[in-house]
Amino acid sequence: MAARILIIVENLPVPLDRRVWQEACALRDAGHEVTVICPRMRGYTQAEEVLEGITIYRHWISGEASGIKGFLFEYFSALWGEWGCALKAWRRRGFDVIHLCNPPDLLFLVALPFKLLAGVKIIFDVHDLWPEMFEAKFGRRGLLYWAVRLAERCTLAVADVVMATNQSVLEAVKRRGAKTCDEVFIVRTAPHNLNGSAVEDPALKKGRQHLVGYIGVMGNADGVSYLVQAAHHIVHTCRREDVQFLLMGRGPEHEALVKLRDDLGLAAHVDMPGRVSNEFLFTALTTMDLGVACDPINAYNDHCTMNKTLEYMAFGKAQVMFGTREGRYSAGDAALYVTENSAEKLGGAILEMLDDPARREQMGRIGYQRLTTELCWEKSVEQLLAAYRRATATETTH
Repeated sequence: MAARILIIVENLPVPLDRRVWQEACALRDAGHEVTVICPRMRGYTQAEEVLEGITIYRHWISGEASGIKGFLFEYFSALWGEWGCALKAWRRRGFDVIHLCNPPDLLFLVALPFKLLAGVKIIFDVHDLWPEMFEAKFGRRGLLYWAVRLAERCTLAVADVVMATNQSVLEAVKRRGAKTCDEVFIVRTAPHNLNGSAVEDPALKKGRQHLVGYIGVMGNADGVSYLVQAAHHIVHTCRREDVQFLLMGRGPEHEALVKLRDDLGLAAHVDMPGRVSNEFLFTALTTMDLGVACDPINAYNDHCTMNKTLEYMAFGKAQVMFGTREGRYSAGDAALYVTENSAEKLGGAILEMLDDPARREQMGRIGYQRLTTELCWEKSVEQLLAAYRRATATETTH
């Protein structure tokens, strides 16, 4: 039975958020009517548009924050915008299901009135464990941390169905939300329809033999400083002039990381262009010899399935990463793992892989095969649609 679906995501706009956009398109293809609420940011500034049959409402949000006060302002502005867009969507078309994409775990405040007053079903799509994310960002617990835990409990309590990105997140939400097995589904994040026909661009290597790439957010929980320091170890300590680095993406720490790069005398060896187009990204992924996932080992990252890891695999690239629990599961034998948060050891692992092209090629093949079989998006779509069938099984009309 077709449903009217409202998806709310706070930390990225669509279609830039690939997971949310892939979910929206899969639901559209299954015959549902899909509307998405997201922020106006990162070049997506149109307040309303219909894209590929999906209605999108974008709201104003304060800039990406790094401190606690900034986060509070960001979340307040987001909730205000989401509430206004939700009312607009309700007046114009109505909806049967609200699909909440965290972080943060505050979006239940938007959905709860519709659940209580109109019987709308709620699906909680857990992209990240927010309490662990909060602790990783700020390095301490306090009153706000326990408020974050309470928000997570509230969201789990109001959700009719919960979707988790991997097994460890599923175990956590089942335990914390007292959810039964038939209320929780694993919908893994996997890239879909990436342009694997992109052509290499040797100019990205700046005349050097090797290109090492990073794609993703640059925040204080993402560990990009480890990679910049690893580049310093490779270039200045190991005296390797044959390695070029390309670090793509933005985030609240981007400017500080550019300054760190320049202070370490790496401007000629480390390119940091910020957010790039899909065309540039696909060309870079085709050109690079090795990918890096430098998210440090901690309780938060242990539960995260990193998009960058899967995107390296989609392009048949070997990678080096810190040995987080879910990182190991995702990449399997397609990565070399560094077992402690050390820039020097990360740099050593990068050189080990660069100096062994046969091993890199074998790892790349293993990663591509794993992504296109066990971790493929088509399997995730099956679980996504099963979650919606469960949520709407007792749906009431209004």
